[in-house]
Amino acid sequence: METDQLFLATDAALRSVIDRIAPEDFDKPVPAGWTQSANPTILDILRAHAYDEAWVPAVIAGASVADGDELRDRDLLGDDPIAAYDTLNDAATAAVQAGVDGEAIFRFQYGDYPAKEGFAHLAMYRGFQAWLIAKHLSIPFHLSPELIAGMNEHVVPNAEQWRSFGVFPPAIDPPDGADDETRLLCTVGFWIP
Repeated sequence: METDQLFLATDAALRSVIDRIAPEDFDKPVPAGWTQSANPTILDILRAHAYDEAWVPAVIAGASVADGDELRDRDLLGDDPIAAYDTLNDAATAAVQAGVDGEAIFRFQYGDYPAKEGFAHLAMYRGFQAWLIAKHLSIPFHLSPELIAGMNEHVVPNAEQWRSFGVFPPAIDPPDGADDETRLLCTVGFWIP
């Protein structure tokens, strides 16, 4: 699977979870490690994902936060956070589906990466957050076999390096008879029984 397709698959997976978040869940606390916000809630996580989606078209076009960040202080969610997120997700999806120059450089806050690698970074964030949010809120969700294969191809080979940067917690020994999803989640340290 090409990384732009992996991005689209994980982005759709995350949206499928976000679209099932009930408004009464917005104020529920989430683990502090999910964000740098103090006392984070589900709504804080939704804000972070809305911001990330809003940046996708600009990142694809070569923009960087260093060029200016008019999105940081804007209320991207308004009175209907789920619908607002979906609108931003639609724009990000359309930008990727329109095609991305193979020579493009994605200029993230933590460094510059070729588009192929940049899409893997974006996919990793979305895919694992989809699972974590769903697990946290007891939303029925599983990573698809295609998504698991894509993560194993493009994320797992870099797991130890990303772990050294603090992206992943320590790996977990998978339980006996673990399925592919559980083994992947254990490799990156996110599995929760």
